Amino acid sequence: MKIIVTGGCGFIGSHIVDKLCDLNYQVIVIDDLSASENDKFYFNEKATYHKIDICDKDKIEYLFEGVDYIFHLAAESRIQPAIQNPNRAYNVNVIGTLNILELSKKYNVKRIMYSSTSSVYGLTNTLPTPEDSDIDCLNPYSQSKLMGEELFRYYYKNHKIDSVIFRYFNVFGERSPIKGQYAPVVGIFLNQLKDGKSLTVVGDGEKKRDFIHVSDIADVNISAMLYTNPLESTTINVGSGKNISIKNIAKQISNNYINLPPREGEAENTLASTDKMKGILNFTPKIDVIDWINETLKKI
Repeated sequence: MKIIVTGGCGFIGSHIVDKLCDLNYQVIVIDDLSASENDKFYFNEKATYHKIDICDKDKIEYLFEGVDYIFHLAAESRIQPAIQNPNRAYNVNVIGTLNILELSKKYNVKRIMYSSTSSVYGLTNTLPTPEDSDIDCLNPYSQSKLMGEELFRYYYKNHKIDSVIFRYFNVFGERSPIKGQYAPVVGIFLNQLKDGKSLTVVGDGEKKRDFIHVSDIADVNISAMLYTNPLESTTINVGSGKNISIKNIAKQISNNYINLPPREGEAENTLASTDKMKGILNFTPKIDVIDWINETLKKI
């Protein structure tokens, strides 16, 4: 079986690539290695790699011949860079996604797994948050990812391109980027501990987040690929279904922490409704954030 992973050198994509390679699939990675937030990129010797921008449709087309499935992760995936350069965010997240869909239609790809984001829910107070909650995009990142979602829904309705749309909550785990204040918080805290620095808690730290391990993200993606019935561009939250305050995460790692000024436009709390993930894909996350932190601390 031949599979494309776009953005397969990054945090989440590289974990999906590794699991696919372990299952002995033929894996093709498309990644232009431009993600400024990545501290490093990751490669698997069993996969083949192509440094191409997904916005360049003509250059990526030849890779789609005979492809069965696509995991589409390539994106401008951070809020601040998207605000600073919205043209880039919309170009990659919308036009790049359109290119993937057009080529999937041309070459009869069986299914696409699309990585979207729970940030489309914005400042919702509906907890746990179901997939049919009101949309409240607060920045070009979340809006451009939502536009990508709409493209998937359109291509299923009009061209029967099967897909699933995953809305990830707060992802943590190995290979997490640690650059910048908007990097995933668990990775930032652990890196600050390694460097002997105070942990930096934004605001009072009472905001609660739903944390999901990157290995669970990879596993649910593969579960969707192997699902035997059409997924019909269904939107599925991917979270643990539990939340914990940022302050409690910090305290689990170190009592040496300081508080930074709060950031505007951030949800007070996030908590995924996981009914669809469990009901459709029969998938339950396996790795708890506190358990993982405790195991990781033993290695530092």
